Amino acid sequence: MRFLFISLLLLLIPEFVFAEQELKLLTMTQGADGSSSYSTSLQILIIMTLLSLVPAMLMTVTSFTRIIVVLAILRQAMGTMQTPSNQILIGLALFTSLFIMMPVFDEAYSAGVKPYMEASIEFEEAAEKGMLPFRSFMLNQTRETDLMMFASLAGTPAFNSREDIPLSILLPSFVTSELKTAFQIGFLIFIPFLVIDLVVASVLMSMGMMMLSPMLISLPFKIMLFVLVDGWSLVLGTIATSFYV
Repeated sequence: MRFLFISLLLLLIPEFVFAEQELKLLTMTQGADGSSSYSTSLQILIIMTLLSLVPAMLMTVTSFTRIIVVLAILRQAMGTMQTPSNQILIGLALFTSLFIMMPVFDEAYSAGVKPYMEASIEFEEAAEKGMLPFRSFMLNQTRETDLMMFASLAGTPAFNSREDIPLSILLPSFVTSELKTAFQIGFLIFIPFLVIDLVVASVLMSMGMMMLSPMLISLPFKIMLFVLVDGWSLVLGTIATSFYV
């Protein structure tokens, strides 16, 4: 019995040593000047976790939401069903967002990522400085009424400056403002196509062709109008200029 206990203890010693080494890797280190920083393994774990949140961040802190909503409304107004397909619309919205957000990405890289890769600042400071350009972008697009609404729901006092607004309030306010702006742009885009549908429906009614679908007849006219006015360039140019970068 004593031999079995000693054998079991010898087998568990490497496990305890390995677990202790893992705990040392996932800790904070104290600098000579009194500052503290995360260990390299913990920083890698945090970075990998943030990378898994990239799709959510793409939809919530960039111009992607406004663009994809406007393009979806445009396709619905034209009545082209699934043309362009969802993959094409998402790809177009993604690369247009990259074009619009490139100054913000460059500023975030210069302020946070590059100094961190050069080991001139710590991870916490790099994350804070890298987020500042995105905060500025979101604040420039967010309506004050939306900020006040979410601040009142959270029960927070009045903010003295823009820097005092927490991300927990800024993010939903930004997304709400983006949806409002996207629907406003989509409404203006919808009007000319709606007029064409009404005219075609009236003509068909006057000719007694009530069994013929007005959508089927108006579709080529809407496509022709969209092509003649160079619709894609007009829509994407309007969306790009609607942002304050």
